[in-house]
Order: sequence, then C-alpha cells, then structure tokens
Amino acid sequence: MSMRTDDFDYDLPDELIAQAPMEPRDQCRLLVLHKDTGKMEHRTFCDVGDYLNPGDLLVANRTRVLPARLVGRKPTGGLAETLLLRRREDLDPLGQVWECLVHPGKRLRQGAVIEYRAGGMLAATTAPVVLVAEVLDFVEGSRGGRVVRFSPQGEWSLDEAIHEVGNVPLPPYITDYKGDPEKYQTVYAMKEEHSAAAPTAGLHFTPQLMASLRAQGIRWAEVELEVGIDTFRLVEEDDPTKHVIHTERYHVGPEVVEAVQATHEAGKRVVAVGTTSVRSLESAWDDAAGKMVARKDAQTNLFLMPGSEFHVVDAMITNFHVPRSTLMMLVSAFATREHIMAAYQEAIARRYRMLSFGDAMLIL
Repeated sequence: MSMRTDDFDYDLPDELIAQAPMEPRDQCRLLVLHKDTGKMEHRTFCDVGDYLNPGDLLVANRTRVLPARLVGRKPTGGLAETLLLRRREDLDPLGQVWECLVHPGKRLRQGAVIEYRAGGMLAATTAPVVLVAEVLDFVEGSRGGRVVRFSPQGEWSLDEAIHEVGNVPLPPYITDYKGDPEKYQTVYAMKEEHSAAAPTAGLHFTPQLMASLRAQGIRWAEVELEVGIDTFRLVEEDDPTKHVIHTERYHVGPEVVEAVQATHEAGKRVVAVGTTSVRSLESAWDDAAGKMVARKDAQTNLFLMPGSEFHVVDAMITNFHVPRSTLMMLVSAFATREHIMAAYQEAIARRYRMLSFGDAMLIL
C-alpha cells in the first residue's frame, strides 16, 4: 500500500496546544515509547536518566534563535512584517542581504522600503529610525519570500539594530505568550544566533538535570543545525514523497564523530535530543564510506520517512508534533507509524501538553 500524507494526520484539540513553557523546565511530562514493542510509560522529564545508561551519548542542537521577527512601517504608514530566514552572503559578503518572508506580500514588491524604529513593533512614530529595508527581488517558489537589503542607520550596527527592533518568532500556534523570550531558548544554546525557530526538545533540560546526567556517566555532545521557519510548514501534497523539504545549514564537528564512534564501539547508545539533532547526525552519515564524516557549513535536505534507514541514532528525545508534518513522518520512520499514532492518541487521552512548549517523548 502506498504511503499518504493523511496517514500522519490526527485530531489535535486546540486546548492541548501549550501556550507557555513548563516551570521548572524539567517538570513537564514524559511519555516513554519502546519502539520495538509499542509499550508506553508515563513519567516526568526529570526522570529521563532512569532510561539512560553510563556511556550513552546525548547529542543536542546548540543553535540559538535570532530575534528574527521585525515589524516596521512603509513610507505610507502601513505596517509591514519581515521574518529573517538566512543571510545571503553570496549576494553581499557584508551580510546585509537576507532571504525573508514578508507580510503583506502582495504590497511588498521590488523597490518597496520598510522603516524600523527604536523600540520595535510598539515604537512611537516619533522614535528614531534605526534600520531600513529594501526589497531587492522575489524568492522563486516561495510564497511571501523576498530578498531584502537591510541598512542600519546612524551609529547602529546591523546586529545591534536587529536586536533593537526584532522579536523572537514564536510558532504561529503560540498566540498569546508574553513571558520571557529566553524561555524559547535552550539553556545550552551558543551565543551566536542563527535560527528562526528553537530546537524545542532541548527546552526541557535544566543545568541541574544536565549535571545530574553527567554525574550518572551520561556523555554530552553538540551539533548545530539552523532551524528554518519551514519546519512549521505542513505537507500539502497527497503523496509525501513529492514534498520538497526545506534545506538547512548544519555543522557536525570531528569531536562529535569521534564521540559517536566511541559510543557505538562500546556498545552504548546515541540519543538524539530533538529531530534537528537526528537530521544533523544522519546527514553526516556517508554511505560510500560506511561511516560518519565531519561536516562544516554543510546543507541538508534529508527527508526521513517510513522506509528510511537510521545509521547513527539509537534513541531520541522529541516533542509532540503538528499533524501532517515532516516531523510526524520522521518519528514514524523511527518507531513505526502504528506505534507513533497510538502514542499520540494515548497522550491526547491523558491530556498531555502538545507542540513546542508542551510535553516530551523519549523513543527507545
């Protein structure tokens, strides 16, 4: 039987979509799914160490979210929103040209100008302009995609201006969060900001939990994958194999490759923290060489779906994902569609908190 996108759909009650993170982070619920049998257990995330053994390796994505949502005004006074996706250093080595999503798209054509004032989206119209954007071109095949040149004003640098006017772009299903935006960052995130979305499986870790796991003999390694906003895009094609998955930059250092190899040689498990870590690790697998290869500033469009083979990852920590998404297909590839759909129905029946700020799964 052929695979259909409908196979990865489920009814998600709106009231179960978490609108704020759990406090403390590691007190969210944890559904443990044994992928070979389908057995489920219900725990708290701080208990995750009960399922890990000394010598196991946790691999997390250390990327930090950029305050990439900029709201400004056109010279006519109308509001315009810009979402930074990636720098186009191929067009401007100074890094002032970005690929963006804009709204309203129909009114932001080539030559359109947007002004951003000190204070961001709530700035008074008398506040000084710190950043100006000019639409240079359309992005082919992207609804609302534009190539935009940003020009900082006065003594502002570009990064300073972005931080002055920008906000962390929460997922579209988080509609009314007014808390600390740092709660949408992992506690181990690097200083440099590159992503348009957080690697949310890592949001559940606290420094105390990480220290406890290390004391238990659990090892830690980090990759970097710049999460794009397309991670929230649903698969619209009936046949998921026809879906063109987004391309993201990633980095897997030689120290990670060595740690993975040593872990497997010792008969221990590589546990990916989140689907972005899964994609990074599996993208670093070289079929021809039959082993992982370090990657620097590489691009991946790896689409893991039922039938895909996993060469590196033995277990994963993940959140609950949007219906009909590539992430539902990824976890179904790892644990079978039947076990994943049963786990989601169980989670909904038990009123788990879903999606980015929600509860977690451990798939063993």
